[in-house]
Amino acid sequence: MRSRDLAQIALFAAIMVVLGFFPLIQLPGAFAPFTSQTLGVILAGSILGAKRGALAILLFVVLVLVGLPVLPGGRGGLSVIFGPTGGFVLAYPIGALVIGLLTERVWKHYNLPIALAINFLGGAIVLYAIGIPWMAAAAHIPLTKAFTTSVAFIPGDIVKTVIGSLAAVAVRRAYPLIPARA
Repeated sequence: MRSRDLAQIALFAAIMVVLGFFPLIQLPGAFAPFTSQTLGVILAGSILGAKRGALAILLFVVLVLVGLPVLPGGRGGLSVIFGPTGGFVLAYPIGALVIGLLTERVWKHYNLPIALAINFLGGAIVLYAIGIPWMAAAAHIPLTKAFTTSVAFIPGDIVKTVIGSLAAVAVRRAYPLIPARA
């Protein structure tokens, strides 16, 4: 791996940390807070691609695991991972990987509608698929309750998907970081 790749991985891990400075919004009755860090997952996967994007977000998760207060509200450590929101945090690298793989696959035809679909799939659906069952188990609640409390986050996830997709399409045009595939 080149030093440029390492710098990009570190940069996007740092972007995740900066996105953690935005205050968390705890919705009434929800077990997980609304955060802006999903945007970082979308940006890493769609701008860096699968390998570098997933590694950037994995580096961020390692920072959380060792206890650094990089999540909104100054949270970090194993208590967060074993809590109701841990599944979402652990799903971040997988979401970035899915976004990156799909983005690389359609790179020649990448545009805003494609970006929106890919980024919502990886930045919301994948995270929900892992985070909601984890939340149900960690909070000792029925899966249906975990699912219904998570529905309130969909409008915010749509906004983050639009912002991330607009940024990814703009970066692709101006300075593509993902190499064109044959």
